[in-house]
Amino acid sequence: MRLIKQAGFREQASVADVEYNQQRNLDKNMFTRLATLDFIKRKENIIITGASGTGKSYLAQALGYQACLMEYKTLYANTAKLIGRLKLSKIDGTYLKELSKLLRTDVLVLDDFGLHAFDNQAREILLDIIDERHNQASTILSSQIPVSAWYDLIGEQTIADAVLDRIVNSLHRIILKGESLRKGKISTTE
Repeated sequence: MRLIKQAGFREQASVADVEYNQQRNLDKNMFTRLATLDFIKRKENIIITGASGTGKSYLAQALGYQACLMEYKTLYANTAKLIGRLKLSKIDGTYLKELSKLLRTDVLVLDDFGLHAFDNQAREILLDIIDERHNQASTILSSQIPVSAWYDLIGEQTIADAVLDRIVNSLHRIILKGESLRKGKISTTE
């Protein structure tokens, strides 16, 4: 329970409650294999992409929640908010300490990756995070932006090459499709 609380999940997501249907493009066998968490032992990464509402955050948090249940130290973070906090830590002199905390985390879930533009400082912070964790720990990224557009998203070619090389070369990719899962869940009261 302590690890789940410390992870900071936005919602309680469970691998057992994941919906599989053809329109969603979620391979049950592949996701079930990921849920065994062998990717953590191998220090591999996962990228989950798809349109808004297709369940990217839920899947990322379900894997993170499963990791906590199996005693892996996990941290869930909105990418822009995490980078914002790290920018502030550069000002107050705690940046290396904060980066070290991220390295001690077995699974880092970076949600909503790329929703905000990366400025120079954000690019450098992203590279520091990914470089420190490369071959040391697993990172799960969820994004509405397809990976093919991440070079432009990150913005500076050299840093984009370095980040993507470290993420993509030890990776599992899930590309979700279909309608928003939220559509049927909206209730109205009169």
